[in-house]
Amino acid sequence: MVLLKMKFTQQRRVRLAQGLWLLSWLAVMCGTFVFCLGVYLKTELLRRDEVMDNAEIHVVPNILMMVGLASIGTNWVASRVCQDSLDASRFPRWKAFLLAWFVVATLLCFLLVAVVVLSYALQGRLEESLKVGLRNGIRFYKDTDVPGRCFQKETIDRLQMEFRCCGNNNFKDWFEVQWVSNRYLDFTSKDVKDRIRSNVDGRYLLDGVPFSCCNPASPRPCLMYSLTDNGAHHSYDYQSEELNLHSRGCRQALIDYYMGLMNSTGPGVLSVILIQMSVILSLRYLQTAVEAAMALEDPEGDSEGYILEKGLKETFEDLKVKALILLKFGQVNPDAEESPEAADAEKAADNTTEKAAATPSS
Repeated sequence: MVLLKMKFTQQRRVRLAQGLWLLSWLAVMCGTFVFCLGVYLKTELLRRDEVMDNAEIHVVPNILMMVGLASIGTNWVASRVCQDSLDASRFPRWKAFLLAWFVVATLLCFLLVAVVVLSYALQGRLEESLKVGLRNGIRFYKDTDVPGRCFQKETIDRLQMEFRCCGNNNFKDWFEVQWVSNRYLDFTSKDVKDRIRSNVDGRYLLDGVPFSCCNPASPRPCLMYSLTDNGAHHSYDYQSEELNLHSRGCRQALIDYYMGLMNSTGPGVLSVILIQMSVILSLRYLQTAVEAAMALEDPEGDSEGYILEKGLKETFEDLKVKALILLKFGQVNPDAEESPEAADAEKAADNTTEKAAATPSS
């Protein structure tokens, strides 16, 4: 049974070809949008690469860029097919190529659906990646003289100021690491010596944070040191007063930012999927309608177009049979006839066995 059969006159085929030409160029623009979206997301991830410990999240922009480029190419080909569809001398050259086109275009739709799913599924990986990356970034904050880490301080400071955040989870993360380099410490000072001796690892720990944690919207001047000492500042209560620091951790700030970017791709990508599916279905109708008209040797007469020549069940069974044939292709047929040499060798072996059995034992 033919699936979704429709009747087309010459005028309807012309209108279908014209509409499909416009739709295919719209799909080319959508492919360009998807590619640019992937490039932008890739750039944003690379900008924060120093505070990320896992590269799996890059699979989303990579797929977007690949699908965008492939979509541009396939839909440009669809526009060329539309131009040649009403020319009996030029359309047959596309007949063998269209099957591969339908396979590629359908695969692109599945990849776009995978992008939408991955955008939500990779949130846990993104969070874990940022957790480890920010923890290392804060730990190496002081290593401005170490090759490979000399820009870590600038990266963390810019990150905290841009996203209005402090630390990994919150500002207390800075209390657990030595973020002041030894080259800026006066080891003859009693306070420095006491702080180093009081720590098991011999680190100079502070109940303070870098300047980039300060909230410029706070009316009070920035308090960077002695944050847990109520007596160190006038009219100050660590437990009850709202500190003039950014309260949100940088991990949560970056997760909200990147998930916002990825989630915003969802509606756009779904729209591209709908347009791509419309191109696939329209081109299939145009192909079958034009081929039917040519088979009747009446290019200007009425013809029928359809999506599948058989029903879904029959089509699936045919594909399964073809797949099995391809899997068995090249294997030796067990029912094949034996070669003459093999038959002679087997007959000689049988004769030798019979003679040996007939000879009496001594």
